[in-house]
Amino acid sequence: MLKTFSIGGIHPEENKLSAGTPLRQFELPADIKEVRIPVVQHIGAPAQPVVAVGDDVKVGQLIAQAGGFVSANVHAPFSGKIKKIETTAGDDGKPAMMITIAIEGDEWIESIDRSTGIKRDITLSAEEIVKKIGEMGIVGMGGARFPAQVKLGVKPGQAKALIINGVECEPYLTADHRLMLEKSEEVLIGVKILMKAIGVTDAYIGIENNKKDAIELLTKLSASYQGVHVQPLKMKYPQGGEKQLIDACIGRQVASGALPISVGAVVQNVGTAYAVYEAVQKNKPLIERVVCVTGKPLQRPSNFWARIGTPVSSLIEAAGGIPEDCAKIIGGGPMMGRAFANIDVPIHKGSSGILLMNNAESKRGEASPCIRCAKCVSACPMGLEPFLLSKLSAKNILDSAEENHIADCIECGSCSFTCPSNRPLLDYIRLGKGKVMGIIRARAAAAKAAAEAAKATEAK
Repeated sequence: MLKTFSIGGIHPEENKLSAGTPLRQFELPADIKEVRIPVVQHIGAPAQPVVAVGDDVKVGQLIAQAGGFVSANVHAPFSGKIKKIETTAGDDGKPAMMITIAIEGDEWIESIDRSTGIKRDITLSAEEIVKKIGEMGIVGMGGARFPAQVKLGVKPGQAKALIINGVECEPYLTADHRLMLEKSEEVLIGVKILMKAIGVTDAYIGIENNKKDAIELLTKLSASYQGVHVQPLKMKYPQGGEKQLIDACIGRQVASGALPISVGAVVQNVGTAYAVYEAVQKNKPLIERVVCVTGKPLQRPSNFWARIGTPVSSLIEAAGGIPEDCAKIIGGGPMMGRAFANIDVPIHKGSSGILLMNNAESKRGEASPCIRCAKCVSACPMGLEPFLLSKLSAKNILDSAEENHIADCIECGSCSFTCPSNRPLLDYIRLGKGKVMGIIRARAAAAKAAAEAAKATEAK
């Protein structure tokens, strides 16, 4: 019997339109003479530019340095001259600092191993691996973009298992699926590197059962990689969530407010495992990734290898262009993705997909009063009460929202999907969660300041 997580979940239509489309190297159109590279491509403190206007840069060169403990380096995906360093509109329409590179040729830094052969021997120590991953700017590739070196910085003996997310439960998206099929050996070596980094002997690659070819291939190949286990999983959304995947793979539940390491687990995306392979074995920074461009109205749903900074509009054009009946373009999948404010923005390290939706798909049903059916409660994978959290958020009753664990919401959208009254539950919850998290951070900062003040007083 296939495993899955134990609380909630839904079964949206898969629509894996591009699953059979091989990875294709995307070449930037000749008419594009410059690209913009976001300085913030990760969760945490913004990276700080280390280049100036007029500087020449090569592919792979550091252009922005991590700005704190939870932060990530940014490297040049293209060679050329730094034209601008400015704040402009990002993919969500909000201000974002960008480094503009005027493209000149394709010159790479010499330290990157560009050979096509697979390098299997892992020679770096655990400490050297974590350091290298940090230097190369590796972040979570599933969309969360959490700096990988921070998650790997566990105490000796604290981690018991590595969980690799090959689920890709978002409808439409196929980037991870194609990566597992076409870069399987590199992914497995990346898994072994991660195992060495955190000091564990077992790793579980969770893959949903709609990817039977990937399960079969990786099961066969993993026989040569001691301690690496392929775990087929029942199809259920949102199985790609960290806590849900841990539950599904090793049967451990992470408590409210706790981190995966509390149950001895470290979770990384399959795309992150591949990026780790390239960083550690090839000395290659995270400058490109697989992007799935898909959707029912699209002429050629595709999976592209694209460099960071590639305009979203160029990838859409390569997949057939925007059709007449396209009503919305989303970054990510339909459940957790967000609509682009502007498609001339660049892709970033977390850009797993670009989804075009037609009028019928994108249109929301008219909201009507809650009928108290509790379907949202049954669907919530975190065991929350979405109808209540939505109401508390709408009325700005934030103390009660915090007491009812709004911070545990993973924003998967299962509640809104299952609501027969078409109520925008997640919209309100997301708004309330943002406010509550701000209150929590302010409270923590005040407590830290008070503790430091008390310590200073005692020292006197």
